[in-house]
Amino acid sequence: MARRGQRQSGATRTVPPRRRRVRDADNEGILPVLAKAVREVEAAVQRGSTQSSLRTKFQVVALLVREERARVKADKTAGDARRDEQLRRLDGVATILAKSAARDTSLLALLAEDAVVSEAAAALKRELLTSAGIEPAPEAAPIVEPTVTEVKPERRVVPQSVVSRQLANPFLAPDFSSAESRGPRQQQMRRLTGWELIGPLLKSFEYAAAASAGKSLPEPSVVRVPGGLELMRHQAQVVAAAAAGHRTFLLADEPGLGKTAQALLAAQAADAYPLLVVVPNVVKANWAREAALWTPNRTATVIHGDGDTIDGFADIVVVNYEVLDRHVGWLGDLGFRGMVVDEAHFIKNKKSQRSRNVLQLSERIRTRTPRPLLMALTGTPLINDIDDFRAIWQFLGWINEKAPGADLMESLEDIGLTPADPAFYPAARARVVDLGIVRRRKVDVAADIPARRIADLPVELDDAVGRSIREAERKLAEHLVARYRSALETRTSGSTIDGIDHDLVRQVAGWERADPTRPKIDENVFSLVRRIGKAKAGLAADYAAQLAHNVGKVVFFAKHIEVMDTAEELFADRGIQYSSIRGDQSAKKRQQNIDAFVNDPDVSIAVCSLLTAGVGLNLQVASNVVLAELSWTDAEQTQAIDRIHRIGQDEPVTAWRIIAAQTIDTRIAELIDSKAGLAAKALDGSDEDLSSSSDIQLEALVALLTNALEASR
Repeated sequence: MARRGQRQSGATRTVPPRRRRVRDADNEGILPVLAKAVREVEAAVQRGSTQSSLRTKFQVVALLVREERARVKADKTAGDARRDEQLRRLDGVATILAKSAARDTSLLALLAEDAVVSEAAAALKRELLTSAGIEPAPEAAPIVEPTVTEVKPERRVVPQSVVSRQLANPFLAPDFSSAESRGPRQQQMRRLTGWELIGPLLKSFEYAAAASAGKSLPEPSVVRVPGGLELMRHQAQVVAAAAAGHRTFLLADEPGLGKTAQALLAAQAADAYPLLVVVPNVVKANWAREAALWTPNRTATVIHGDGDTIDGFADIVVVNYEVLDRHVGWLGDLGFRGMVVDEAHFIKNKKSQRSRNVLQLSERIRTRTPRPLLMALTGTPLINDIDDFRAIWQFLGWINEKAPGADLMESLEDIGLTPADPAFYPAARARVVDLGIVRRRKVDVAADIPARRIADLPVELDDAVGRSIREAERKLAEHLVARYRSALETRTSGSTIDGIDHDLVRQVAGWERADPTRPKIDENVFSLVRRIGKAKAGLAADYAAQLAHNVGKVVFFAKHIEVMDTAEELFADRGIQYSSIRGDQSAKKRQQNIDAFVNDPDVSIAVCSLLTAGVGLNLQVASNVVLAELSWTDAEQTQAIDRIHRIGQDEPVTAWRIIAAQTIDTRIAELIDSKAGLAAKALDGSDEDLSSSSDIQLEALVALLTNALEASR
């Protein structure tokens, strides 16, 4: 008994310390910090407070809950009881967040995966982690933005003729005489202080696309153009707006409506010389020709390579994206009063060198010149996502990296609303549009341009190559199924789903797309699509040859060199004269081939690279296009078709799309068509579902895996 009593007494003595250790552990770390913070959020919401500091704390708590939950689940050293207790406490914090968001629904936007984390939120997050005794992870090195530090390319040059120009006028200084003083107005801004606004502004084009995006333009005045040329009404309206003092334009007219002429004449109306024009390499010679055509009294020069042949005293300087890094230094100092960016969607990736160069030059010009003329030209402003607007707006000075520019901010303050108010979005969209978004469709402003249609031509791949492609597609599907089942077996969440887990299907497709390299080339979606293109090449070329024989000139588009080579061999064997327009040609050679197709009646077919010749060319001498290979975006396909469906076309246009039946080609074509509404939704006020931001490559893999899983059930 005594021994039992001693044992019981000993056991009793060990209980308090154990409980104290558990209680100490529970009061340490991030959990008590989160519990205190979320109670503060709850109390503030109950009081009706919607200050920016509350929103910041709400978002930071949500972020830390997610991170801590993931850490706890991955921690293999903790026992099951300890892990369950931590997850239970985290669920309690999440429940309070959910209740708070139910009271103030504007907080829900901060829970989105893509919600922007402001500097204030990042600072608060570090503060909470530090108070919990956790060392915050080191911050990633910030991306050097062009507004702060100049881009430093490997090699920069200053052409001798530019040196001569600088020496001829060494006292030229920046003109700030008409710069506005914004001090008093900035002091009055209070309502939107602390709000993150770039995200809501972008989303306003998604949520509030109830009307066509188009700035109100004045009725056109008489615009003098050289003899033999004619300016259409919609073109003259932009020129009139520039003459009236408007200085920033996102000119997003559909391809073929004469944006080049509008930009050149707007620069003339605004006296925006010298004028810098940044363009893709394939069209810079054409810009010089158009400048000589529409503004013959102004000299234009084109920068090639190091710029040894340019005219440093020219009024218009044309440079392509590829060599811009060599010249960004002296271009920023020349004193341009206007800048045009052609095919402006080329700068959508702000981390790219071309985008950073363009943004740096825009900032330099806006710093040195009061109210310069800035024009972004693109027929396809949205390639993948609404976020593609961001770089273009920054080029125009409407926004900076973190917030709206001064003019836009004043305009948004005048609305009297915040992003928490549903009415903010249509009103904000209208204010952005009024800064200079101009979007006209052919059907609205150029009724004399005939209609166009896309006709699909399914072709059967019945030979050995076709069988090989179908076998490769089957192997890819089997590989995806194996990856799906492996992920299903190793998942740790414990949840089960009857039938196909479509969320997991998308995850597996995403993994495959991110790392498509497989031991066998047949098991790679990109190489599979390329093989399909090669297999269709002969059939597509044969159809183009038939069209050329029956209806006249034809434009043949392909993505890969092998497809172009196959087509050209077939045309040569049949004695059909053709012009080849490729990316590896010199500008002179490419222009010669374009001129041959346009002017020589014996040249029947233009064989064009989809990526090289899909922008900036006028090939309206033809009315039929053959698309031998499919694009990954509708925008790329549309650009190709619009090489012939443009002003000057007097016949209906047909694009013949060659599709390999019973292959993934068919599904890709369906996806392209289903996701063609992005620009229409954001700019034209279409009611189409805004789904073009989805990646067609990902969706194709999702469809392939889903079909394979359904077939195996």
